Amino acid sequence: MITVDGLTKRYGQLTAVDEVSFTAEPGRVMGFLGPNGAGKSTSMRMMVGLSEPTSGTAHILGRRFGELPNPGREVGVLLDASAQHGGRTGREILSLAAGTMGLPKAWGDAALERVSLTPEEARRRVGNYSLGMRQRLGIAVALIGDPDVLILDEPANGLDPAGIRWMRDLLRGFANDGGTVLLSSHLLHEIEVIADDILVIGNGRIVARGTKEQLLTEGGTLARSADPAALAAALRAAGHASKQASSGALHTEADAGTVGQVALATGVALTELRAADSTGLEEMFLALTDDSQRDGLRDETDTKTEGTAA
Repeated sequence: MITVDGLTKRYGQLTAVDEVSFTAEPGRVMGFLGPNGAGKSTSMRMMVGLSEPTSGTAHILGRRFGELPNPGREVGVLLDASAQHGGRTGREILSLAAGTMGLPKAWGDAALERVSLTPEEARRRVGNYSLGMRQRLGIAVALIGDPDVLILDEPANGLDPAGIRWMRDLLRGFANDGGTVLLSSHLLHEIEVIADDILVIGNGRIVARGTKEQLLTEGGTLARSADPAALAAALRAAGHASKQASSGALHTEADAGTVGQVALATGVALTELRAADSTGLEEMFLALTDDSQRDGLRDETDTKTEGTAA
């Protein structure tokens, strides 16, 4: 289990993570979803003791990460696959990880097999690995200690479709065996397919949370019009807030019937009107995080301070 309470990180005047709280339960995959620069990586770094929070706490299996007696045996972590030493072979990296945790070297071979890296690939230097192979090696390091919790930041990066399917099955099996998985991604479809619970972050704040089914049920309505500004004004006048995604669709909590009546009364022609069901998850995500869909100071700060895109 992972329990995060009021986690906050400030860099001078910039608040990168703002009062983030959630619980990731055993036997479930939690998808940590947000655009680049939203604060996902900073949050994860604080959870595993790589960055000191300004305030708030993060507990894994009831303790702070630094209080775990042998962290690798309890928490498997992958934050940046490209950070592996390029001059060592895959087998050497796993042997070092096993030695650090006090494990037999044979556990490294088992981890290699689990992530489908061949003996020939294990003998190659990591500097010659593709990004997808580095991801597999990073997942092997995370799994080598047979942990109860996995914390993975964008593990699908660099994987081909077959590799993504493999990773999805592996994490699903880990959770089905009682493990806790926290998986960050900006890939909407990947989170939708694998996650039991979804946490959406934008500008450092949690903007939506719940099971996939709950989020979609509470997703309200998506509407398109040739004049979205007029439709938004009409909804606002009728007491219904709305937000426009970068795609042009409006997202509102009002039901479809209400939106249709407002549009008809105002004379605004609708080109699309539907509930935010599974096909509208992308539109809902863009609407919820619209303020984060930009380049700028937060992205630059995350890149410098996290070592990887959030």
